[in-house]
Amino acid sequence: MKIFLLSLVSLICFSAFGQKQIVFQSKNLPKPDTTWVFTPKKISNGQKFPAVILLHGWSGNYKQWNNIMDAQKYADEYGYVLICPDGLFDSWYLNSPVMPQNQYESFFFDELLPKMKTDYPIDSNHVFITGLSMGGHGALWLFLKHPEMFKSAGSTSGGINLRDAYGKYGASALLGNPAKDSEIWDKYAVAGNIDKLAGTNKEIIFDCGADDFFYQSNNKLKQKCDSLKIQATYISQPGAHNAAYWKKSIKQQFEFFQKQISKPKTP
Repeated sequence: MKIFLLSLVSLICFSAFGQKQIVFQSKNLPKPDTTWVFTPKKISNGQKFPAVILLHGWSGNYKQWNNIMDAQKYADEYGYVLICPDGLFDSWYLNSPVMPQNQYESFFFDELLPKMKTDYPIDSNHVFITGLSMGGHGALWLFLKHPEMFKSAGSTSGGINLRDAYGKYGASALLGNPAKDSEIWDKYAVAGNIDKLAGTNKEIIFDCGADDFFYQSNNKLKQKCDSLKIQATYISQPGAHNAAYWKKSIKQQFEFFQKQISKPKTP
């Protein structure tokens, strides 16, 4: 009985050490936000780890990535801190110009990221961000806002052209229900801001399945990156907009990030 109880206590401590859920009460968000953090189970005192921030898709939540990939397994295998925020169903991870209570970008940079760097053994020189669908847009959008805070960024099945979300996925209301030909769609979209990476040494990776409804926009984004000589790795491969595709593609992105770690810090 004593051996059994000792084993149970050890298991509980082991699990608690690897994972933690943090609830943020933020003035920048309409409701509390939960972030699920996974740390490698083998940590030495003073050791710093790369971090990967994983943003979920429209209508998902902070649990979505773990349901797809087993985040603890990835944290242990790669030796990364994995951070899974909640994008509040349809935030698109940006600051809404018409909803003062929906300022996700401000929440991310002013509250979430600083707390992660303070509370966890994160190597600030190796912070990555990626996401799926709405989160793919969010990852590249936040990266474009402050590329100096990240080593690299990725997107899988990303809704990188917000015009593709016209009249659906909550994007219209977030931007004030503009007409489809309004310039505001470009102002708040990755596709309309990717030129900010031109002339930098920053590298990105993005992919999309051939049967995905965002496929053509991602192809056009790669063409634009090429014309601007942006260092973008693009993977076009079979697949649709679903968990089976993302489970495959996230592995490819982690391998890309792993290669980035051996490279020197870029300005």
